[in-house]
Amino acid sequence: MKRLCATLLTIMWGFSALAGGKSETIVYINGAKYYIHTVQAGETLYGLAKTYGVGEQVILENNPSIARGLQTDTNIKIPYVAAAPEPKSERKLRKTFDFHYVAKGETLYAISRQYEIPVKTLLEDNPNLDPLHMRLGERILIRKKQIGSEDEAGTQEQWEEYRQSLNSVADAGTSYHIVHPGETFYSLSRRFGITEEELSRLNGGLKPAELKAGAMIVVPGTGRTEIAAADTLRQDSLPALREVEPIEFRALRRSDPLNVALLLPVSVNGQANDNYLDFYQGFLLGLDSVKQKSGYSVNVELFNTARDTARIREIVSDAAFRKADLVVGPVYEEGLETVVRFAEEKRIPVVSPLANIERMNSDVLFQLAPDPARKYEKVEDLVGDGKRVTLIYTSTTDKEFEREVLALLGNRPFERYNYRYEHPSSRGANSPSDLTPLLENDADNVFVILSDSEVDVDRILAALASADTSITARGRTAPRFTVLGNARWNRYNNLDRAIFFKDRVVFISTYHAKRDSEAVKAFDRVYLRSFGMLPTLFSYRGYDTAMIFAPAMYGDIEYDLEDRRFTPLQTTYLFSQPEGRANHVNHNWTRVNYHNDFTITIE
Repeated sequence: MKRLCATLLTIMWGFSALAGGKSETIVYINGAKYYIHTVQAGETLYGLAKTYGVGEQVILENNPSIARGLQTDTNIKIPYVAAAPEPKSERKLRKTFDFHYVAKGETLYAISRQYEIPVKTLLEDNPNLDPLHMRLGERILIRKKQIGSEDEAGTQEQWEEYRQSLNSVADAGTSYHIVHPGETFYSLSRRFGITEEELSRLNGGLKPAELKAGAMIVVPGTGRTEIAAADTLRQDSLPALREVEPIEFRALRRSDPLNVALLLPVSVNGQANDNYLDFYQGFLLGLDSVKQKSGYSVNVELFNTARDTARIREIVSDAAFRKADLVVGPVYEEGLETVVRFAEEKRIPVVSPLANIERMNSDVLFQLAPDPARKYEKVEDLVGDGKRVTLIYTSTTDKEFEREVLALLGNRPFERYNYRYEHPSSRGANSPSDLTPLLENDADNVFVILSDSEVDVDRILAALASADTSITARGRTAPRFTVLGNARWNRYNNLDRAIFFKDRVVFISTYHAKRDSEAVKAFDRVYLRSFGMLPTLFSYRGYDTAMIFAPAMYGDIEYDLEDRRFTPLQTTYLFSQPEGRANHVNHNWTRVNYHNDFTITIE
């Protein structure tokens, strides 16, 4: 009887140990796959080993903190052991899945957003996928029935859950962080109090050029609590800008040659970057123009920064670089500090041709990118008194643009409209795809499309144009409306630009060049003759940089540039020092107006 009771007790205990089953939370850590198991009251190491099919010693080796016993409600990581899956034929796979092949720099978050498919589904259908270390060209199965089933908020929530799962078992002194838009190696290293080299080492040699928004990286921390606090860090809690002394620049004599050091990432990881080659070519044409007009002698030395701070330090030590009277670049803020310190010692200007400088503060710094704080000054009239402003939302939202627009509106009233596409054959009355009701009024309408989907933006612009045509075709008064555009639409490849005219789109842009202007046409001809191709916006910016700063080196550069307008081609620059900053920053944004008579005006 005692033996029977003991046997029954053993069976019941074993059942209890296994009753909880395996955790459904599975993550990859340093290339290895793990279950994340939350310890329940009464669980034992022996029971967990049986449940997960691994040895007790294996669990202990992966969780040194449980050597003295399991603690209820703590998370531990248990190596994933799975039976070999039954192979499926390509034919069966294609019936259920689409195939996606990982592109350079892609993140799982980006793929989830592209197909509007849950992160969890991607992980379930791709059991060998390591979300933090996806390989170039790796095939990912995309379940057809799930495409279009997840919105942006859901994707963010699931990606955050995955991060928290990793943080719950992260090694001591480390945490996981989701890269936000605009974050760089420089800003992250400053934020977490480490060097850029240390950040790279924590992430397996990750390079600054490989950092992408939505990626999950390792940073210093102590787990979920600390990193959550870091994610809500306010800008005003960052270290204060250092105090700087004014720099008195030396003006070159007319007979002096000007030595320019040009620091560009023309090649990264052995791959040429056409944008910066275009900038270089435009810069050379600008210097040629300066030589012809003024007779100055100018020498330029191009240095490839490879977007690598260690490489930039090597460049600053180079004898050829140290001869420079003017430094243009680097183009990213994370590489600026070493260059600026050298320039301060030598009292020469440093031009940041493309980046908005947030943390560096120096009298030697000149920034061509316009000041973000003044971005919407030229469109305040669009949302002024008497305007009827409607924000058009879709299932996905460009959060950054939304924040900018709401800041512009302030306390002004506005309306919201939720757009949803319906095929014309299935539209009924009051279809959310029909925007005619938004235009059937006598108001001065301003529409702001907040979607971050190229397809939805294109559909909404087309729907507004169609509604306008429909109303006027019925003999009614033409609606009065303008669309405040998002500068990021310029990155879209498939938008019908002709609709910009029909919808009276207004953009605020860092740069604009109309190819039908005489100055631009003349530059285009010279560029085409010199390089056998048409210039890009990077070419124009390179030309402008040379035309503004090379002549300024032969005078009092600070006095000559301060609060004076420069328009080398078509975009105007106006430099001043923002309050509390020593940097000389361009504060002129370009307003581009598309008119329904198919003309463009620039302000």
